[in-house]
Parts: sequence; C-alpha cells; structure tokens
Amino acid sequence: MTDIEARTETVAILIQPGPNPEIVVNAVKAAFANLVVIEEQAESKKRFIRRRARKLGWVQALGQLATMVASKYGKRFTTKRAGEILEEFGARPDRDPAIRRIAVPSANSPDFLAAIAEIRPAALLLVSTRMLTAGTLGAIPCPVLNLHAGITPQYRGLQGGYWSRAMGDEENFGTTVHLVDAGVDTGGILRQVRLKPSKRDTMHTYPLLQTAAATGIVVEALRDAVAGDLKPLKIAGPSRQWYHPPIWTWLWNGVTRGIW
Repeated sequence: MTDIEARTETVAILIQPGPNPEIVVNAVKAAFANLVVIEEQAESKKRFIRRRARKLGWVQALGQLATMVASKYGKRFTTKRAGEILEEFGARPDRDPAIRRIAVPSANSPDFLAAIAEIRPAALLLVSTRMLTAGTLGAIPCPVLNLHAGITPQYRGLQGGYWSRAMGDEENFGTTVHLVDAGVDTGGILRQVRLKPSKRDTMHTYPLLQTAAATGIVVEALRDAVAGDLKPLKIAGPSRQWYHPPIWTWLWNGVTRGIW
C-alpha cells in the first residue's frame, strides 16, 4: 500500500516520545491517512524504581536501574549498527510534524479518555507506554492493540529479545502484536515476526531491531482491526513475565557468553 492508497479510517497510536515509536508512527501513517498520535509523559525513574522495589525488592530494583542506565549510555556506541537496521528495514525514526498529536499526562488520565472520545478511532495501538488500568481499558470503545518487543507468551514484560538469547532460545527472538487485556502482554496474539539478531546486536539495539522488523505486522493487524476481522490466538506454552536484567546478570552473560 502506498501513501496515495492510504485508508481514510481514523487510527490512533498512544506512545511515549522516542525514535522507536516514531518508526511505527511513520509506517502506520503511510497506511492510514487519518492517523492521530497521542503522547503521554514518561513516568519518572524515581517513581518507576519505587514501584519496582515494592514488587521485587530494592536490591533487584537498583540492579535493574543500573542496567537501564548502562543501556541508555551504551547506545552512543551502537550508532553504526542502528543505522544498518534502519536501512535494512526502510525504517524512519524522525518525527513527522505533519501528523496530528495530542499531549496527555498519562494514558490513565481523564485527558486521555477525552482525546479518545474526540478522535473516535477505529482502532488504538499502544507503543512503549505504561499499562492501561482496567477502568481505562474498559472505557475505550474500539479494539486496543499493543506492539510488544518479544514473543509471547514466553517473553512477556520487558527485554524479550535479550531474554530469548540469554535463555538459549534465539528461535523466539522477535516481536508480537496482540490485543490488550488486563494482564501483562497476555492478550490474544494477532501477529508475530521472528528474526535472527546479528552478532553485533546487544541490549542497545534489540528493541530497535524488533520494532523496525515489525512495522508490516503492525499495519496488517490494524487493517484487520479496522475491518472488524480480528482473529486472536491463544498459543499454548510456557508463559513468563520478564524484567530488565540486574546489572550483575547482564555483565555475567556478556563476559561469559557474549550476550550483552
């Protein structure tokens, strides 16, 4: 489908601003002319860590924070590989100023639901956002899809690409588009794409690779949602929610196995 053939149904994407979500935004814009992007503010790291500590304990939470910091600053050393990924998949991470955007403080704020009521999208896609509460999800009158950087149900949660490699399960390195329900990446599976990472890929580039490779299945799933032709699957198999690896796990796997 070319830009000229883009559909006229209104589709909305909820994102937290960043280059990876913009790859999806630009791909969807080429398929749906009336795209509207809703941008929520990112949760503060302080609040994030406190919430994680309540669930996993302070040792794990601080260890994960250290890995997140290392991942953020390590990206500056992977610009060449990132450029190769963008070129391979024809992905565009730039922000298109022509796309209509609405800013909200949170996906679970009244402002977000007011935006949905005003836009009246035929489908809503989530990319790199916080989880929707049951109340918010129940108030959205259209199908809600999520782009997940991991193969579900095996790699729900965070860093699905890294954990598939760390677990010796590289055949399940990939990306999933699924319906959103009350669980963590537990909704019915709509599309999946599996791929083989380069030996030069690391935690710094896994999400970019997984996102760039998935734009096609995102558009396919949105077309099905708009047409009322969704056929979600429940795939049997091990199901586990993952988090960022603590810094000691990340370093150990990197030094001993070359999995960074």
